[in-house]
Amino acid sequence: MADRTPVAVFISGSGTNMAALLYASRAADCPYEIVLVLSNNPDASGLKLAEAEGVPTFALPHKGIPRVEHDTMMEAEVLKSGARYIALAGYMRILSPEFVGRWEGRMLNIHPSLLPKYKGLHTHDRAIEAGDSHGGCTVHLVTAELDDGPILGQTQVAIISGDTGESLAARVLFAEHQLYSRTLAAFVARESSADWLFEKVRALAAALPEVEERESHGSPGWRVGGKYFAYFNDQHHGTPHIALLVKTSGQDELAALIEQDEDTWFRPAYYGASGWAGLILNRPNVDWDHAADWLRRSWAAVAPRRLAAMMEF
Repeated sequence: MADRTPVAVFISGSGTNMAALLYASRAADCPYEIVLVLSNNPDASGLKLAEAEGVPTFALPHKGIPRVEHDTMMEAEVLKSGARYIALAGYMRILSPEFVGRWEGRMLNIHPSLLPKYKGLHTHDRAIEAGDSHGGCTVHLVTAELDDGPILGQTQVAIISGDTGESLAARVLFAEHQLYSRTLAAFVARESSADWLFEKVRALAAALPEVEERESHGSPGWRVGGKYFAYFNDQHHGTPHIALLVKTSGQDELAALIEQDEDTWFRPAYYGASGWAGLILNRPNVDWDHAADWLRRSWAAVAPRRLAAMMEF
């Protein structure tokens, strides 16, 4: 199968959610692999499990180390492992805003409640005391505010008469193990999804003044003043690329872009003869600010002068 997306997992204890992620990754069609398990607790039993399964581990006690410094030292190991995403799985440390900011959109957590209900601790007891019909779990992106990031997936678990926090927690844990692996797989697979990539490009193009979306030669395209400035290319003309096509100043610039970074740029069939460049999107670590800059530049190349004067480049 294609290269899997490398993921690092942070734990503090038994690591049952880490184990669920790990064993799910052994499926032939799983789009991610666990490349490192880290803990702030050297005695965490989850570390022993990871080691037994052949996964590298790293432990760094946090006592006596300033929070920002500890996060930075943990992050250094993540970067050395090549991980592109972090999954928090029972990691009982509040992370520094600086660390969270550097991994914005690439760090996930699982929380034992149906967020936005019951952030923090004792979630199952609170759901029972509130008379809720269901508890459950939520996978969300991590932000600087505790348990407050965008929700990626949830599973409801019925609250049964006579439930205690412990009995409900035991059932929710089954749901967590299934939800987390499924949600993580779907999230990392977006990078190669033409539909998701198209919506990213569409949003960037729509943010520019007086843009019209219209299909051309079977490809979605965007125009301003009646002229096309961008196309979305989904493996057309036999190429393996999902790409954003933008205008360059001509063949010299197109050739220079490809020579400088052939993993990012290519000469698209048909369009390349007119100096259009293909910015490859189905690759790791796409810089969307870079894509937005090229869209603005391409827009400015064809926009009426009255519009181009409105934009600063």
